[in-house]
Amino acid sequence: GVGELALLEKLLGLPKGNKYGVQGERKIPVLQTNNGPGLTGLMTIAAHLVKQAKKDQLLGSTAEEKAVVQQWLEYRVTRVDGGSSKEDTRIILKDLNIHLEDKVYLAGNIFTLADILMYYGLHHVMVDLTVQEKEKYLNVSRWFNHIQHYPGVRQHLSNVIFIKNRLYTNAH
Repeated sequence: GVGELALLEKLLGLPKGNKYGVQGERKIPVLQTNNGPGLTGLMTIAAHLVKQAKKDQLLGSTAEEKAVVQQWLEYRVTRVDGGSSKEDTRIILKDLNIHLEDKVYLAGNIFTLADILMYYGLHHVMVDLTVQEKEKYLNVSRWFNHIQHYPGVRQHLSNVIFIKNRLYTNAH
């Protein structure tokens, strides 16, 4: 929500000063603009901030990349923000794990807004995973660890620890 937008602003190097509010029970972010009606919704506002910062490459370069970024942004809002049960979380991690099997980033080989917002949206989930769960969703863990070390992304969020080597071996 609003906290993520503040993180995104800072990451994009935008001056502070945007006024945010929330709307309705689901606390949908609203950006107050000086001219006309405010912008509503995490994706809409995030895309607006990216354009404001003149970092359009974060939205994808080709038509296909743009569509993939859009797809993951929608997934983030509908599935990740909408999912609340342990089962929802398991399905989300499984989906992502399969998708990231042969990719560095959500949109393939380029870092995009989808990676940033998915990272922010999943941070609270990843913090709570056990070592076994992190190993089970190895591609998600690899991707998440990569994104949290991407310059400027993590900011004040806690660093999620991923153990690179097994703590135990079968040798006695």
